[in-house]
Amino acid sequence: MQADSNTRLKWSDKYSVGIPEIDEQHKALFDLIDKIHGAILEHKGTAACVEVLDELVDYTRVHFALEQSLMHMGEYPDYEAHCVLHRELVAEVEAMQSKIHSGSAAISFELLHFLRNWLSKHILGEDRKYAEFFSKNEHKSFHTWAQRSDEVIQQRKKKWWKFW
Repeated sequence: MQADSNTRLKWSDKYSVGIPEIDEQHKALFDLIDKIHGAILEHKGTAACVEVLDELVDYTRVHFALEQSLMHMGEYPDYEAHCVLHRELVAEVEAMQSKIHSGSAAISFELLHFLRNWLSKHILGEDRKYAEFFSKNEHKSFHTWAQRSDEVIQQRKKKWWKFW
């Protein structure tokens, strides 16, 4: 995904993996990256950007934990390799986050470009693989998880708050 610094990353159905809870979380990740982009474009300052970056890092950890539990429960064969990709991203972003917090780096379009490219490529590549695995294989644990997830999403839509 090549884009100039003014092009905003927006969710579209092409990113859907067909698992509602995962799609909802991916939408939240898109929104957080877009918030960082907006803060940069609007010159809101380092503190505003760092606050959103910290939220993105925390949310990413939660999202990865959920994805990994789903893959583990569903006996996804590439579970370990997918977890390695998650650990590598978290380590890379935490290193950037540390540099930003210490003042030795700033939030820039380079960081933004990295985040949005990683997210879109990861969803369209790696996440689609486990989604296809689950759609082709009838794993009882996955279907139980997916059904409960759908129920939770529907309950959330009736409330003013959102759990994730």
